[in-house]
Amino acid sequence: MLPGFGLSFGFTLAWLTLIVLIPLATIFLKAGGMGWAQVVEVGFSERALAAYQLSFGTAAMAGLVNAVFGLVVAWVLVRYSFPGKQVVSALVDLPFALPTAVAGIALTALYAPQGWIGQYLEPLGIKVAFTWVGITIALVFIGLPFVVRSVEPVLADLGREVEEAAATLGATRWQTFRHVIFPAIGPALLTGFALAFARGVGEYGSVIFISGNMPGRTEIAPLLIVTQLEQYAYAGATAIAVVMMLASFAVLLLINLVQAASRRRMGA
Repeated sequence: MLPGFGLSFGFTLAWLTLIVLIPLATIFLKAGGMGWAQVVEVGFSERALAAYQLSFGTAAMAGLVNAVFGLVVAWVLVRYSFPGKQVVSALVDLPFALPTAVAGIALTALYAPQGWIGQYLEPLGIKVAFTWVGITIALVFIGLPFVVRSVEPVLADLGREVEEAAATLGATRWQTFRHVIFPAIGPALLTGFALAFARGVGEYGSVIFISGNMPGRTEIAPLLIVTQLEQYAYAGATAIAVVMMLASFAVLLLINLVQAASRRRMGA
């Protein structure tokens, strides 16, 4: 039904060039116009490095949390039938449809010092809102669907028969999960982590309300770019965007290489 490889591949390259490569190339051209020495000076300033560390660190932590709990949620949705299952499944997708600013306002109302949950944490010396902890919670909220929807179809295709066969051979539940289930869902789980991580690195709306936006402490990199734009420092915003883009691409490329290696081991 589809045309041959040459035509399909040409269309693929043309479409990616139009939608992805040309917009990204303009960022490098803009940065190159200010001189690469100035790009390094602005893109690797103390304030920018703190923002990178916060953005990538919280995105990685949120991705790991979602990898664990997203797997549990996907397992429950696939393996069990219970009243309200469709409602739970719809709630998983809610962060996709909910405006991120609404999520940020709701989380701030919950975890602020006078919030519904924060008022009980404050006397214990636990501060969530306006810290990196609050940022991580916001990124967990918006990243959960990526892991669940990546793992869910793989678990559904795996079936219970594989677990039953392992049990008849004397495997314990842990051995079944470690040697049978996890190798099968590993690439999908890594894909979900990569998607949640990528979304978290560039997230803006749900974070700015709960982060506090203090430079050097709770200022994320996307907010720093917006701040530069509001100050008409377009060159500085471009420099930070270039560093963010290169770092994100390197991390995602590494994850894709790990996925490919995992699939080759499974195929062997």
